[in-house]
Amino acid sequence: MELFVRRKLSASALGLSLAMALSALPALGQSNAFPQALATAASEESVIADWYRETGYQTLWTGPQDGERRAALLKAISRASDHGLPQARYDAEALAAAFRAAETEGDRGRLEVAMTRAYLAWARDLTSGALDPASVDKGILREIDVIDPRILLSRMAQGDPEAVLGWLQPTSTAYLQLMKAKIGLEAQIAAGGWGTTVPAAALAPGDSGPDVVSLRDRLIRMGYLQATATAVYDRQVEAAVLAFQLNHGITPDGVAGESTIVELNRGPEERLKSVIVAMERERWMDFDRSAKHIWVNLPDFRAKIIDEGRVIFDTRVVIGKDVPDQRSPEFSDDMEHMVINPSWGVPRSIIVKEYLPLLRQNPNAVGHLQIIDGRGRVVPRGSVDFSGSFPYGMRQPPSDDNALGLVKFMFPNPHNIYLHDTPSKSLFDKEIRAYSHGCIRVADPFDLAHELLSWQVDNAEAEFEAALESGKETTVKLKETLPVHLVYFTAYPGPKGQITYRRDIYGRDAALWEALSAAGVELAGVQG
Repeated sequence: MELFVRRKLSASALGLSLAMALSALPALGQSNAFPQALATAASEESVIADWYRETGYQTLWTGPQDGERRAALLKAISRASDHGLPQARYDAEALAAAFRAAETEGDRGRLEVAMTRAYLAWARDLTSGALDPASVDKGILREIDVIDPRILLSRMAQGDPEAVLGWLQPTSTAYLQLMKAKIGLEAQIAAGGWGTTVPAAALAPGDSGPDVVSLRDRLIRMGYLQATATAVYDRQVEAAVLAFQLNHGITPDGVAGESTIVELNRGPEERLKSVIVAMERERWMDFDRSAKHIWVNLPDFRAKIIDEGRVIFDTRVVIGKDVPDQRSPEFSDDMEHMVINPSWGVPRSIIVKEYLPLLRQNPNAVGHLQIIDGRGRVVPRGSVDFSGSFPYGMRQPPSDDNALGLVKFMFPNPHNIYLHDTPSKSLFDKEIRAYSHGCIRVADPFDLAHELLSWQVDNAEAEFEAALESGKETTVKLKETLPVHLVYFTAYPGPKGQITYRRDIYGRDAALWEALSAAGVELAGVQG
């Protein structure tokens, strides 16, 4: 908390020094040096150049009447690190030094453009993120809204500056909770972190000795256990381990097994990186989530229906394998319909990589699949030359053994990703559930279908069962589309606001942190 207070004081002092520096500058209007210098400085940025030309080179930041506006901006960008943003990208201190050094109208013109650049960069990063996610990982397919710079300039010119800068800040509850967690982790790091790691490979109830003491002490430092002098893995330690497991996506058995010890030994610095990356992800999707929607957090291996912040449906899922062309992507779309007794149109990539090599060895292989032509007609296998080009598709008709199971949930998208049932039920018992080709397999598909249908028919279960028992492929449209968000958060607030953590199964967060770090984001309190 002390670090946060010092930043506030520094920002206030910065605003005072700017006011003093500006009072010594020559008045505007004495020559053409100001607009000439401004136009030259802005010449490579058409939005800025056009704005000032169209407004007659009216100042936003450097005029005698602009004191409140410039102080508000300098105060805001001096706190960039509170948001996990690259402080040097806006560089309040350099701008303050430029104000103190300014002596001419030419200096003022160049400084006016520098302030506007800093404002637009800050506004873009705070509302849309500091990174271009697709350039970091091609599996991040999120469409990001960007505010028109002219709107940003108009608002700042015409509105109350504090209100405009407040309007730019993300307002989701999750973002504010992550920001609070960031400050808390920074304080813990400054206070020495969570102590020594647990040296044992595994510990269980009833164990005793120095390794249990290490476990106990770390749980105390992390806030899962009240201070105690015990050296025994007793019920209190077991309960603390269980709570830790629930918050970290580990099978909750109260036993500090291998995966639990690994996660326990991750330091607050690593968790802080996850929180900062999560804040960046929140900036990419700062839209209203109060309406009913489906939330699939890939590292959590769960799909939920959330309505006004309340989880009304929750199920385990299996996601894509951790291989380059099978990882489940991140994006949002709208669920429009479900298909009961679906047939499976085998994706071309699976045909080429998996099935065609088998068919070339044995034309009767994968007999549960049909060969189909471009019009969907079944082609006899005897008429197909599998050794040459293969201008056909493959399809699995509806059945209990169908790869999609007995129902799929469609939110049509160019990535060919959807939620579906599966005959491979045993995979849902695993802790890490990354086994599909990219689509999301659902552990309780019938319950999900009943929930969706209950919003539009009186007897959802009977309607679903009737369609299921027909054995025919049946499409059921949803009367109201339902937003679906496939997301990837390794740090995210739980139901009581506590931050829960998950493993970075695809390494996406590690790549995002590396990119943020390269952009200038730093971990407060971490030395060297």
